[in-house]
Amino acid sequence: MKKAVIIGAGPAGLTAAYELTHGDNAGKYDVTVLEESKAIGGISRTLYHNGNRMDIGGHRFFSKDDEILKWWTNILPIQGSPAYDDKKLHNRKAYVKGGPDPEKTDEVMLLRRRVSRIYYKRKFFDYPISMKPETIKNMGLLTTMKAGFSYLGSCIKKRPEINLENFYINRFGKVLYGMFFESYTEKLWGRHPSEISAEWGAQRVKGLSITALLKDMAKKTFGKKDNSKNVETSLIEEFWYPKYGPGHLWETVAKKIIEADGKIEYGAKVDGFSFEEGTSKSNHYKIISVKTGDKEYKADHVISSMPVTDLADALYENIPENIKAVANGLPYRDFVTVGLLVKKLDLVNKTKFKTLGNIVPDCWIYVQDAGVKVGRIQIFNNWSPYMVADPDNTVWIGLEYFCREGDEFWNMSDKKRTSLAIKELVKMGIIKKDYVLDSCCEKVKKAYPAYFDSYAQFDSVKKYLNSIENLYCVGRNGQHRYNNMDHSMATALRAVECINGKNASKDDIWNVNTEKSYHEKK
Repeated sequence: MKKAVIIGAGPAGLTAAYELTHGDNAGKYDVTVLEESKAIGGISRTLYHNGNRMDIGGHRFFSKDDEILKWWTNILPIQGSPAYDDKKLHNRKAYVKGGPDPEKTDEVMLLRRRVSRIYYKRKFFDYPISMKPETIKNMGLLTTMKAGFSYLGSCIKKRPEINLENFYINRFGKVLYGMFFESYTEKLWGRHPSEISAEWGAQRVKGLSITALLKDMAKKTFGKKDNSKNVETSLIEEFWYPKYGPGHLWETVAKKIIEADGKIEYGAKVDGFSFEEGTSKSNHYKIISVKTGDKEYKADHVISSMPVTDLADALYENIPENIKAVANGLPYRDFVTVGLLVKKLDLVNKTKFKTLGNIVPDCWIYVQDAGVKVGRIQIFNNWSPYMVADPDNTVWIGLEYFCREGDEFWNMSDKKRTSLAIKELVKMGIIKKDYVLDSCCEKVKKAYPAYFDSYAQFDSVKKYLNSIENLYCVGRNGQHRYNNMDHSMATALRAVECINGKNASKDDIWNVNTEKSYHEKK
C-alpha cells in the first residue's frame, strides 16, 4: 500500500486526505495528515467560547465549480426545512426536497442571505460599492459628481497597472478609490496600495468595476427573469453555510477520514525530509520520509499545504540558497479576531431584510474609517443562528484586526486588545461600553499570503518545488496564493489526480484560480 503524507489539516489537506481514503481510492493508500496545531480546519476552523461559536475569517460556501459544490453537499446536505430564524421570521427559501431539518439534525448546510456592506463615516454603502440612489444620497451630490468625473477621467486616461493603486483607480476613479479602497487595503496589508502588485487585484476583483456594477443594477431593474443555467447572474445574493460554521464541515470530514483508516497527527510540525535521487533530470529529488521532531513518516507521495517559507526551512541544504532566500522573503499578513458578546447594536436596520432582534442583516461589515484600526466586523447571528447561544437577546460579533506576527498589536494582551476593540466600536457609534457581556481573542498566523517583497521572484521557488518528484503544493499557503476555500480544495483534487496518474500534471494544480474574473460572480 502506497504511503501518502499530507502536511496541514486545513481545507486543502483534508480534501486530499478524504479523496485518498474514499471512492475508488479506498484501501489503496496509507494516509497520514500532519497538523502543526491542535485544531482542524486551518483558517476555516470554528472556535467555541462559552456557548458561542466564532468563524475565523468568515467563510461563504460559494463556488463556480460544480465539483466543489457537489463535494460540500456530499458531506453536509442542504437544508430541506426552515432553520430557527427562518421559522421565526417566516423566511421563504429554495429548500431542498427531502433535505435535513436544521432543527432536528446537525449534519446540514444552511441557505443564507449574502449581505456585506461598507461602513464609512457612520453610513452604510453596498459592498462592492454600487450606484444606487441610496449610495448617491449617502455620498452627497457634490461628492457624487466628483466621483463621476473622476471615473470618466479614469476611462479616458488609463494608468499603467504596475501596482494595486492604479488597478483600482482604472476601474473606479480616484475619488471612489480614496473613499472605499485605499484605507481598507492599507489596513489589510500594512502597505499602501501603491506598493502592492496589481496581481492581487487581478485575482480578487478583476471584472468588477463601475461599468459592471451599473450593468448589474440595470439587469436587476429591467432584465427579465430566466431560471435557465445559461443566465449569467451577477453578484451572489445567497450562499451555503454549515450549521455550526466552517469548522463543522471540516471536523465532519476529519471524522470520515479516520473512519476510513486515515490518520491525523496533531502537534506535528514538519521540520525536515529525507531524500533519494529523482528518476529524471527534471526531477532532482524524491522525498522518502517526512520528519516531525523525533518522529519520521515514510512517504511515497507528499502533499504540502504548509507555508512556503516554512517548507523551505524544512528542506535545509536540499534547497539552493538563492531559492531559499526568495522563499524566506515571502510576506504574510496575520490577524487577530476579538469576539464580543453584546446586548445589542446601536446600528439601525433600514434594509428590507428581517432579522432576529431586528439587528442589521450584514454577515460582515468592512470598516473604511482610517481613524480606527479594526478592518472588518462579523455578525455571527447572521451567518447562522446556531452560532449564538441566545440569538434572540444577544449579538455575537467578531472584530478582525490585521497585523504582523510579533508586532505591537500581536503582542498586546487580550485585555488591552479587547479594551481597544470596545473603544473603537463606541467611537463608531456601534455599541455603548456597558453593552459588552463577554469576550475572547484568537490569533491567526500567516492568514494572508502577500504579493510584495520577494514575491516578484516567486516563479523560481515554484519551479524548484515542482522539481521535487513526489511533492505536490496545494492550498493558500502551500502555493502562496490568496485562494478562496473552494480554490484551495480544487488544488487538492488536482494533486490527487496527479498521484493517481489521471492525465493531470503539476501545472494543473498551479493553474487553479488563475481565471481573471470576480470571485463572487456565478
